[in-house]
Amino acid sequence: MIKRPICDYENSDYQKTFWEDGSREYEDLCEARVIRRLMPAAGGRLLLELGAGAGRNTARYAGYERIVLLDYSRTQLQQARERLGASNRFLFIAADIYSIPFVDGLFDGATMIRTLHHLSDPPAGLREIRRVLQPESFFLLEYANKRNLKAILRYLLRRQSWNPFSREAVEYLPLNFDFHPATVRTWLSGCGFRILVQATVSHFRIAVIKRTIPARVLSFLDYLLGFTGNIWQLSPSVFIKATSDSSGIKDNQGFFQCPYCRSRDFQENPLPSEGALDCLQCKRRYLIRNGVYDFKEPLLL
Repeated sequence: MIKRPICDYENSDYQKTFWEDGSREYEDLCEARVIRRLMPAAGGRLLLELGAGAGRNTARYAGYERIVLLDYSRTQLQQARERLGASNRFLFIAADIYSIPFVDGLFDGATMIRTLHHLSDPPAGLREIRRVLQPESFFLLEYANKRNLKAILRYLLRRQSWNPFSREAVEYLPLNFDFHPATVRTWLSGCGFRILVQATVSHFRIAVIKRTIPARVLSFLDYLLGFTGNIWQLSPSVFIKATSDSSGIKDNQGFFQCPYCRSRDFQENPLPSEGALDCLQCKRRYLIRNGVYDFKEPLLL
């Protein structure tokens, strides 16, 4: 099992400081509109929400019967559980995107929003997502676009050193990356995905504009501009609606898979807390605490 650096939001108040207190109503409304446009309206059985955080977008996936929220932060998932309630419709999983603890071909849909920009090895993450998707399943991806209009103007005016037109990623903060649209498309194609629609988002992410124009008006204008996404991508955020290719399997038997040894041979263990899953092959125990399955830090039996 290869260990890669991971951006960890454990014990973070990100939901409150960034979204609730951070003047992000415009960005949130923009994402709500594009999700409504691109997500299937009905018919999905099991959706995997990668980088779910505190569940800000989860309720927007109404077309799926059951949703698995996966995040590396246990505390973020606990916030999501408080927000959504202890419903059987939701399953909360603390795990690494590079080692998703589910069997091949389990899900018929997946989303990953505001998460790809934290991956130091995006192709590895995308391959793992493709592994757990059934053939021809829905995938909604958002990424941070380095070739946005603001970055282009700053580069031409010599106010930034990195080139927005070059294909490599730019790491503007530790484990925070912006990507070139062509590079993301190449990754998706190489990992077994076919792009259906591109939508540009957050065109007006400028403080003075957000202060001047009401968020609902601005987000509607942004939504209209988003339809140009198949032609060009000049916004700081880009959404891609894709589908997995026809290869792979549809697994109707298994569910969990050990992220360390890939075994699906588990035994449920009713501990004094909420219980655990014990891998019978590698002898690792995955605790269930406060409604969250902890595949992040297993115990050795």
